[in-house]
Amino acid sequence: MGFAATATVVSDESESLILVNANDEPTGFASKGECHDGDGILHRAFSLFLFNDSGQLLLQQRSEHKRLWPLFWSNSCCSHPRRGESIEIATERRLQQELGMGGQFQFLYKFEYQARYGELGSEHELCSVFVGRSTDPVQANATEIAAWRYVGASELDAEMADRPDRFTPWFKMEWQRLKLEYSDQLRQLGCEI
Repeated sequence: MGFAATATVVSDESESLILVNANDEPTGFASKGECHDGDGILHRAFSLFLFNDSGQLLLQQRSEHKRLWPLFWSNSCCSHPRRGESIEIATERRLQQELGMGGQFQFLYKFEYQARYGELGSEHELCSVFVGRSTDPVQANATEIAAWRYVGASELDAEMADRPDRFTPWFKMEWQRLKLEYSDQLRQLGCEI
């Protein structure tokens, strides 16, 4: 397991996110804080699943300072495009900001989900899911990530079955769908599912 190497603030509650309808058509803008208040406001987001040359998935443990799901384990990188930013550029930006990495990745699907985190707020996102590979070393940012590790698919499945409460809700949904509907793409990345 690795721990954060840097500590740079790259996100805050005031950044302007893109509101969308169920067809991913922009409907306006709101602050990240507003998007996550109460039941949440539907906004554009992304999730990236990054694999190494051994076919292991890079997991991150969210910083203890995160408003929603602090210290939960999640997929490699997830965030939001900002006003005027494409989903692809946002994915590249956040991968560099959170993990100090670049990589090759491809879009697979998008889905809408809503999940509440007690009284602290909700995620209500139209999330684009990407998979990819990187050989870059991890240089995690402590303001975003508490710890990180690579894990094989069977080990991850066993851990999720044993301790599902340790993982973010979107990650669990996305991982199951990737295994069911995109197994060929995972195998191309060396992931043995």
